[in-house]
Amino acid sequence: MNTSTTLEITDNEFLRQYECRKGDMLAKIEYAQQERKIFLTKLIVPEELEDDVEFRNEFLTAVFENIKNEKKLKVVPTHPKIAGFVRKNRMKYKDMLPVGIAI
Repeated sequence: MNTSTTLEITDNEFLRQYECRKGDMLAKIEYAQQERKIFLTKLIVPEELEDDVEFRNEFLTAVFENIKNEKKLKVVPTHPKIAGFVRKNRMKYKDMLPVGIAI
């Protein structure tokens, strides 16, 4: 099974958000970083992509892989759709949650 994604994401550290373009549309995940944790606070998806669950899952997978492999931080998903993604992929991402955080 191929777990890599075809989406290109950008970590815009100045605006503290991950960005992903699909055509001329821009999806974003805003974050706040504290100590060894990253809080994923907001998921902003263009209206045209709102119902595209596959796109959202690919975007979130790419972001989680970046955090795991590049930043090596614990993740605190505070946005309901991001928390739902973690819940659905609990086995894959449970090690990324800080101790004491239950999703």
